[in-house]
Amino acid sequence: MASAAPLVADLRAESDELDALIADLPDEQWSLATPAPGWTIAHQIAHLLWTDRVALLSVTDEPGFNVVLGRAAEDPTGFVDRAAEDLASTEPPELLADWRVTRRLLHDALLTVEDGRKLPWFGPPMSAPSMATARLMETWAHGLDVADALGVRRAPTARLRSVAHIGVRTRDFAFAVHGLPAPTAPFHVELRAPDGSLWRWGPADAEQRVTGSAEDFCLLVTQRRARAELDLVATGPDAERWLTIAQAFAGPPGKGRG
Repeated sequence: MASAAPLVADLRAESDELDALIADLPDEQWSLATPAPGWTIAHQIAHLLWTDRVALLSVTDEPGFNVVLGRAAEDPTGFVDRAAEDLASTEPPELLADWRVTRRLLHDALLTVEDGRKLPWFGPPMSAPSMATARLMETWAHGLDVADALGVRRAPTARLRSVAHIGVRTRDFAFAVHGLPAPTAPFHVELRAPDGSLWRWGPADAEQRVTGSAEDFCLLVTQRRARAELDLVATGPDAERWLTIAQAFAGPPGKGRG
């Protein structure tokens, strides 16, 4: 349980930062278009609310979660959009209040998960720290969509390390969802953190390498910016290919923001 606490604290902070962006928005601005085709700010918050609800079920009611899983299997490519569409019509004050309550319950519940317990999910089961990290990644990415819709530039924080970590860990997954064999050689990833320090993964002598801005790497693996816009350098053909297909989120290959 203790191992999840720092990540849950970061998740709370990331959620609160997004909350501050929307807390005082006039109701009509919730219908502003975001970069996700067909999604408004209301859709973005509705999606986070729905996913937090389902994550809470995973922690507190596994049979209930399995019901949702079965429904998702009936429409694997459309159930996420359908859920967001259903909730996005909620009046903004009610939608925001519901998200606030739901995310607080989820964050508190994650702190109660016993070490070693795996939580069911739409992909492989995960630990409480992994669930908190995944929710942090998604909250940051959808928060960026909201910020873009509002014309706001958010300052990067040390919380991006968790997003980058998922991006590195999902390397083989990104190849698999594109029908490609995963590279057999290890990669070295070295990213410049917001405070100027370096975050590193993989052996220092690896021939396949990715270097650059940590924020830009996170933008890439969440497919929030096109590769050409980002400060990232790949060394080696496998590393170069990875940067064209990387995705830190589950599901089929994303379309990105080319």
